[in-house]
Formats: sequence, structure tokens, C-alpha cells
Amino acid sequence: MQRSKKRGASSGRKTAGPQQKNLDPAPPGRWEGHSSENPPSGPVRKTRKNQDKTPGNGDGGSTSEAPRPPRPVRKKRAQADPTAENKALNNKVEVKVKIPDELKPWLVEDWDLVTRQMKLFQLPAKKNIDEVLEEYANCRKSQGNADNMKYAVNDVVAGIKEYFNVMLGTQLLYKFERLQYDEILLAHPDAPMSQVYGAPHLLRLFVKIGAMLAHMSLDEKSLALLLDYFHDFLQYLAKDAASLFTITDYKVASVKYHLKAL
Repeated sequence: MQRSKKRGASSGRKTAGPQQKNLDPAPPGRWEGHSSENPPSGPVRKTRKNQDKTPGNGDGGSTSEAPRPPRPVRKKRAQADPTAENKALNNKVEVKVKIPDELKPWLVEDWDLVTRQMKLFQLPAKKNIDEVLEEYANCRKSQGNADNMKYAVNDVVAGIKEYFNVMLGTQLLYKFERLQYDEILLAHPDAPMSQVYGAPHLLRLFVKIGAMLAHMSLDEKSLALLLDYFHDFLQYLAKDAASLFTITDYKVASVKYHLKAL
């Protein structure tokens, strides 16, 4: 009996799967026509004239794409002036919103209540941020001698609200408040936080928002005008500070909360 040997070889080639691209969303640009952050850019791959590369060749190379139409590659490109870039960068970090003297003590009090006394601002707020902004807008639009403000107030209010909702979770909370924020997100998953939080957290926004404005494409005149609107709103808060900022709105956190938060 003759035995036959089966000869065969199977080879498998592994191909690199598609790589997922992660593009961080840019913060809202209510007061400008385009994004405040530069899109990510990938390395430029040079190819020779008579050498073509077919997709799936197993080299694993990929480049990230910027969300803008590609520009034609030029052989000679003028180098950017580093002096001009440094000057622009230095100018950006100078944007600051002036807090009225009447409200500065409350910023200190708010910090002490949360970080030292371990108290929490009671949520939902008795008067939330949306309500505060709406009352301000109605007040300014009712003034007949402020036509320019009347036309711009809706955009200003919408921009403040939008920036608050974006910045709250990452820049406006103290460490002891993080757990409360997570609980609020679970309890109100579909509600913007401007409908939950109140004036104390809104005031914190104006301490931080200057850094955001520094990255917006605003000329000097537009930036000065926007800061005027912010200062007008802060003066409005200062006049109503007695009702908007009260220690009684803070309560001592429970023992259970302390154990989870610390």
C-alpha cells in the first residue's frame, strides 16, 4: 500500500486595521466665526516620482488629517518669524476680566465655605444661572438709552451661558465639589448645568474666562467691547449681591459624602 503525503502550506498575512482618529472638539466660539484652537496636524510624507505605494502594504504608517482642505505643497516656504509669534503669545495671556470690588470678598468666602468648612452649595439653586442671565437681559433691553447694548445683550448672554456649561466640569469646581457634580449629572442627564447651578459658580467663571478669550480670534476693538459687556454684567451682579450670594445657600456635607469625596 502506498501512502500519499499531502503537501500544502497556507500563509496568512495580517493587515493593519484602520486607525481611529481622535479629534478633540474645540470650545464654543459664540463671539467669533471660527474655532479657538488650531486643528491637529499630521506629518507630511514625501514620495518619489516613480514609486507608488498601494494601500494595505503592511507598513502600518498613517497620518492624521486636519479638518480643513489640504493646501498644495510648495517647494519653498517662508519661515514664520518666531519673534512675532512670541509677541502674539505674550499678548494673549494678558486678557483679564476685572471683578468689582464688591464681589471680591465673596470669592474668598466661597472658597472658604467649600475648601475649609467642607460645605456644598445646595443644588438645584434657588435662582439658577439661566434665570439670572434672563433677568439681566430683560433689564438692559428695557433701557431706552442703551441701544447698542440692547442689540448685543442676547449674544453676550448666550455666550456666557455656553462657556459656563463647557468650563464648569473642568475648571470651575473645587475638588470637594466633584462628587456633587457627578451626582447632579446622573440626576439631571439632559439638563444644561446653567439650569442647575447658581450665581456663586457663575462668578467663578469670570475669574477663568480671560484665559479662554486669549485664544479667540478677536481684534483689540472687539475684545475691549466684549470686556465692557462682561463688566456691565458683573456690576449688575454686584448690585444684587445680597440676594444672589448668601451663606445660607451652603450646607454641611453628610458623613457619607465625606467618605466618598475624600
